[in-house]
Formats: sequence, C-alpha cells, structure tokens
Amino acid sequence: MSDFKKTHFMSAGEPEKALWISTAAFTVCFAVWTIFAIIGIRIKQDLGLSEAEFGLLVGTPVLTGSVVRIVLGIWTGRYGGRVVYTLTMLASALATFLLSYATSYSEMLIAGLGVGLAGGSFAVGVAYVSPFFPPEKQGTALGIFGAGNVGAAVTKFAAPFVLIAWGWQAVAEIWALVLAATAIIFWFSTTDDPAFLDRRNRQLQPKSLLQEFAPLKNVQVWRFSLYYAFAFGGFVALSLWLPRYLVGVYGFNLGVAGMIAAAYSIPGSIFRAFGGVLSDKKGARSVMYAMLVVSAVATLILSLPAAPASGVGFGITPAVFIVVIFVLGFFMSLGKAAVFKHIPAYYPDNVGAVGGIVGMMGGLGGFILPIAFGLLKDLTGLWSSCFLLLFAIVAISLIWMHLSVKQMQRQALSAPAAVTA
Repeated sequence: MSDFKKTHFMSAGEPEKALWISTAAFTVCFAVWTIFAIIGIRIKQDLGLSEAEFGLLVGTPVLTGSVVRIVLGIWTGRYGGRVVYTLTMLASALATFLLSYATSYSEMLIAGLGVGLAGGSFAVGVAYVSPFFPPEKQGTALGIFGAGNVGAAVTKFAAPFVLIAWGWQAVAEIWALVLAATAIIFWFSTTDDPAFLDRRNRQLQPKSLLQEFAPLKNVQVWRFSLYYAFAFGGFVALSLWLPRYLVGVYGFNLGVAGMIAAAYSIPGSIFRAFGGVLSDKKGARSVMYAMLVVSAVATLILSLPAAPASGVGFGITPAVFIVVIFVLGFFMSLGKAAVFKHIPAYYPDNVGAVGGIVGMMGGLGGFILPIAFGLLKDLTGLWSSCFLLLFAIVAISLIWMHLSVKQMQRQALSAPAAVTA
C-alpha cells in the first residue's frame, strides 16, 4: 500500500472503485440533465410553445444545475460527498419522474428546476473524488470523472427511440428510474471520502460560510472561472448551436446536422480524461497554454465567412469547417481537465467551494453563450459572429493567463532576494 493510502486509511483498490462508480453516476446524471434537448421538441409541439418559451424550457435545467453547484460543493465539504451525491441523484430522479405527470408549461418549468439538480452533481463529484488521490494523480482522476459529460450523447442517441416508441413521458420515467437505481448502487458500493473521514475522526467543526467563501476573494479563482466558461461553457454552447449553424450556413438537413453535433460531443467528452493525464505529466499550465493558443487560431479561422454555394470565391468549406471545429472541441476538452487540475493543487481545503464556483461559471457559460450567439446573429446578420465572440473570450483569457504567470515568476525570483536581505 502506498504512503498516501496509509496516511488516508484507504484499502487497495478503494480510490479506483470510488472513481469509476462516481464517473458512471455522473454519466447518468448528465444524461438526465440534458433530457429536454430531446423531449423538449415534442413538448413544444404538444403545447404550441413559442421559440422563446422553448428556449426557457430547455435552458432551465442548465441554469439551475449551474447555479446550485456552489451550494452542493460547500455541502460536500461539510457533510461528505457520499451522502450529498446520493441525495442529489434521488432528488433529481424524483423531479424527473414527476415531470412525466406535468401537463402545463408552468408545471414543466418547476419540474425542470429539479431536473437541473443532476447537473449540480459535477461539483459534488469533484470534491468527492479528488481526496482519494495524491496530487500527482488528481488531474487524471478528475479528467476521467469529467468524461461523464458523454451522458449528453447517450440521451441524444437513445431518447429519440424511446420517445417514438412510447412517448416523451416514458423517457422521463425511464431516465428517472435509472438515476434512482444509480443513487442506490452508489450508496451501497462506495465509502466516505478521506477528507470527510479525516475531519470527522478529528472532530473538526465545519467551516463557517465566510471561511468557505474566503478563497473567492482571490482574483485567481475568477480567472479559472473564465477559462472554464470557455472550455466547458463554450463546448456545451457549440454542441447546442451546431445543428442550427450547419443548417443555416451550409444547408445541411437536420438529421445530418444533429449527427455531426452528436459526433462532436462524444470525443469532446472522452478526451477530457486524456487532458487529465496530460495535466499530470506535462503540467496543467502547459496544457492551458496549448488549449488557448490553438483555440484562438481555430476560432479566428471559423470567424471567416462560409464559402459561396457556387464554389467561386474565398470562404470556409463544410469540410474545412468540420475539421477545424473538431480540433477546437478536442483542445477544449483538454482545457476542461486542466482547469480542474489547478483547483485541488491551489485550494486543497476548499475544493468544494472553489470547484463549485468554477463549475457554476462554466455551466452559466453553456446557458448564456447560445443566447449571445442568437443575439449577435440578429444584430449583425453574420452566422460566424458566434466565433468572433469566442475568439474574444479566448484572447482575453490567454492575455490574462500570460500576465499572471509572468507576475508569479517575478514574485518567485524576488523571494530569495528578500530572504537574503
């Protein structure tokens, strides 16, 4: 047994079991969190919703699942990830099941608030998983856990078949039952995380809210939040926006555009695990630099107008667009892992609160950016204006990061001189 496991009173194989069970649970949570992406289309038809009403219905779980992350992250630090993760899944499962009995738009919005709890599970999982691993392996562990984002693709592929066969209510009921079963399996197959056990054994009093939120005064936390708003929020936004973009710009039919968007989501989620491995081996800062530089180049290319339908003249062809967008998605996935590699390294005693706020800002990015894309299209008439916005966010992030790194390097060089003096 390693020294780390002895110090944290863990048996062999316990960290790996906690990681894989938590990742499976997060995959199911993410599938539930994105359920309206499929059933919302049928609900819109049944209730005759406007585009604005439909957008609010689809966005409500994304919004609430993002905002609640900071609260769930703090509760994880206080009460332990095992109990908070289980209760979060059960509460979301109940709301998802009750959704199938909703008949009015207002009832569905209320149910959507509860469905959104499933998205908040990310902050719980990060705070629960990271104490099981030493610092040099936390990037890999959190990268694997974050790959549970692939649950969105599970819903996109499986839910349409269930909806066509039995109706949208059956999708809600089946997804709810699977989530409830996952919560029960998680509770009986996992143990409390080492950080919580250590606090309980030493009978430490829970931190006050002021202590929990103290790190949020650091500008660095908000810098990490901006990175994640692009890496995760931008990734989610493009997953939602791509079908409309491909139909509007290149004239693809909805089926082909939807399949490309789904294909974009799957590797973008899975490669997050690879980003965690790279962050451990090469350093999270190096991965962040690579992600931001490549993303800046990619978004600048994608900001160019589409090639004319006649084929005469300069522009981005569909083939070039798809290649560049997949490159962008790949590096975004690496960046998602690298951001969360920083958090337990810089804030080991506040992973829940800091991870919650960073995760919340990422989720809010996924909610706000598609709205901004639509507004920019209406104002400018340019479909590619969405990529100009993303380029601006990347450029600001890259400049801010580089200046911060240079400042830290200057401080590190001046420290020995101060000690000598």
